[in-house]
Amino acid sequence: MNKQQLASRIWESANKMRSKIEANEYKDYILGFIFYKFLSDREVEYLKKNDWEDGDLPELVEEDKEVVEQCRHNLGYFIEYRNLFSTWISMGRDFDASNVTDALSAFERLINDSHKKVFSGVFETLQTGLSKLGETSNARTKAISDLLQLIKDIPMDEKQGYDVLGFIYEYLISNFAANAGKKAGEFYTPHEVSLLMSEIVAYHLKDKEHIAIYDPTSGSGSLLINIGHSASKYMSRDSIRYYAQELKENTYNLTRMNLVMRGINPSNIFTRNADTLEDDWPIDLESYPPVLRVDAVVSNPPYSQQWTPEGKELDPRYSEYGLAPKSKADYAFLLHDLYHIKPDGIMTIVLPHGVLFRGGEEERIRTNLIEKNNIDAIIGLPANIFFGTGIPTIIMVLKQQRDNNDVLIIDASKGYVKEGKNNKLQASDIKRIVDTYISRKNIDKYSKVVSRSEIRANEYNLNIPRYVDSSENAESWDIYASMMGGIPNAEIDELSMYWDAFPELRDLLFAGDGTPYSSVKVENVKKEIENSADIERFRKKFTDSFADFDDVLRNKLITGMETVQVSKEEAVIGDDIFARLADVPLVDKYAAYQILDDNWNTIAMDFDVILTEGKDAVRGVDPNMVVKKDKEVQDGWKGRILPFDLVQKELLRDELAQITEKERRINDISSEYEELIDNLTEDDKQSDILNDTQDAFNAKGVAVRLKELRNADTEEEKALKVTLERYTALSKEEKNLKKAVKDMNVELHMKTKIVIENLTDAEVEEMLYRKWIFPISAGMKTIPESIVGDLEKKVQALSSKYANTLTDIENEIHSAEAELCKMLDDLVGNEFDMAGLACLKKLLGGE
Repeated sequence: MNKQQLASRIWESANKMRSKIEANEYKDYILGFIFYKFLSDREVEYLKKNDWEDGDLPELVEEDKEVVEQCRHNLGYFIEYRNLFSTWISMGRDFDASNVTDALSAFERLINDSHKKVFSGVFETLQTGLSKLGETSNARTKAISDLLQLIKDIPMDEKQGYDVLGFIYEYLISNFAANAGKKAGEFYTPHEVSLLMSEIVAYHLKDKEHIAIYDPTSGSGSLLINIGHSASKYMSRDSIRYYAQELKENTYNLTRMNLVMRGINPSNIFTRNADTLEDDWPIDLESYPPVLRVDAVVSNPPYSQQWTPEGKELDPRYSEYGLAPKSKADYAFLLHDLYHIKPDGIMTIVLPHGVLFRGGEEERIRTNLIEKNNIDAIIGLPANIFFGTGIPTIIMVLKQQRDNNDVLIIDASKGYVKEGKNNKLQASDIKRIVDTYISRKNIDKYSKVVSRSEIRANEYNLNIPRYVDSSENAESWDIYASMMGGIPNAEIDELSMYWDAFPELRDLLFAGDGTPYSSVKVENVKKEIENSADIERFRKKFTDSFADFDDVLRNKLITGMETVQVSKEEAVIGDDIFARLADVPLVDKYAAYQILDDNWNTIAMDFDVILTEGKDAVRGVDPNMVVKKDKEVQDGWKGRILPFDLVQKELLRDELAQITEKERRINDISSEYEELIDNLTEDDKQSDILNDTQDAFNAKGVAVRLKELRNADTEEEKALKVTLERYTALSKEEKNLKKAVKDMNVELHMKTKIVIENLTDAEVEEMLYRKWIFPISAGMKTIPESIVGDLEKKVQALSSKYANTLTDIENEIHSAEAELCKMLDDLVGNEFDMAGLACLKKLLGGE
């Protein structure tokens, strides 16, 4: 189920629930039931791995102490058969709301002591809120049943390519509770921002064998989950300990749910429901001071929230830096995070832009952070990337100890794509930022390494535009060229990156006369560029660099399928693409990387299936289930891995061509209908032979009129009869064609199913190549043509910019005035008319 399908289902369900519960509370119900289903399914999966069969599950009862203890010891909890989610679904009309309340109570009672910190109270919000779902037991039962039916179809695994719980949380906050979310400070960290922070942190920690990570405002837990995922590229997942603190109880429960659902060992999860600024945590009672320091802290705290600084002057978190103002706790959260990282640790925090330049207490803290050399980097993000707020934000990277004493400032505010009302970081934007952070390079209009002395000179103001000007250059107009013509050499020089790459091309296109101006000396700029030796060499260099790219990907992803490490492979292929482009000029390596990433999610999801079920899963065909009238029914079949249309295009070309030919003929018939209508007289168009809008024939009206024209006498009647007979013949042909196409599509659909199920090994590999590798290669091949096309547009624009000079325009005006004067000479009138015309001629420059 993709995001759009999931969002649609949630929207529909939430609308049904609106009369019963507040929109902002809906997420607590749906997320709670999703987590219960996950735990229920997980227990069944565990038992089946230990020799249980489906028929044995009814024996799963609390009285079987041995099984209870086995589950509690290995899973941390026990759910008996009658309380399983699958049992609720199978009960049908026998299901009752009390089944849920009884099950949740039993779950809390049977949590293993060693897992209470993870599971205790996790369903509290759900259980206490069930009474709101209806005034009567029957009403509550109906509401819960509707939710269960929705949830049973929501994916619970990690094969979706996105954080399902996090997405639902974000979707509901943005669509149903934006205002409530703002008031509560609930800004779900978009996956892309979370991934960016995670990649920076993971790179810093890559040489460690064991790490502890902490989020003091954990929300849905997405930041911790993504850091763990990124860090697992360098170490075992079981080597990571997760610490999370969250103020709101329902959101705190969501943190625990999400961490557990992502397969994190509960013994590595440490959570707390408390106020981060009021209650310092995590603590280590065996050390002094009793503070637990971790390898990395990540956070997206509520922006500019009020807090209580009174009495905290001696709090070790703040004492060396200062207290954030009462009305803005941004720096209070930052200092809390900084306090909890190890000397060699790292922290990343999302904050509003204001922390970079606001005065007062914040300026004092900012000054101390700079002088104590804690700020490592500042990354400016695009506006409108968070749901619920359009405020521009930054990521600040800090460390306790650093080898350098400068600050890297990156303005990444221009790198995004639009997605609905919001902006979104692409994979290439994230990689560009991370690569720039690692290399600490100065990049024009993007990044700058700023010395501490320069920051001091700016009075500790870190506002990004003071250091990085990412604004577009304003277009300038040369006065002389505008008056007299020619193209300023200075503007041609602005295309120097092209002339450096194509050293002969400039002289082929432009002619100079010893002045600061040149002219385009070829009639067809596009043709001259396309046929130039420079461009030919450029294309060949690009093609040669990717000559064996298909074979490399085929050997890596298809031939060596069993050894592919999906979580690491995209980065490996990305590095290969960068290496191939190292000596190719003009190509944006990150644009090439984006082509890879645009296709990678599909590849990764397919690998999840193949590595779980085996390569034979490529031959799998499953029922295509759709919802019609609130019921899930089968609508044909779909390939588990291979799309039907791909197989038809590659292996069933003849059958597809026959259908295409008939569909083409159907389109031709539609055009013929239009011609017949155009040839009708206006009276005929007003008659019953056409519909009310006069854009289609009315079959019944045509039949009646043909009967009337059986003995047509006049030429007009005979012509109309021929037209209507032609329509009748076309209509019959169209009907037969549509039936044939429908029947052929059904036949092709079933034939495709058989073909997929009986693919040879060679065909399996070829189909995977077509689905996985060919789109990437095809995308890469568009890159050089895009660059050449951009150059052509820029040269054409320069040529057009000064093509019409002011002198030319002035001459045209004089010519038009003279022509008008001649025309005035031919006019006659009374003495007053002629005096007026004479005055007008004088104004036009005539005599």
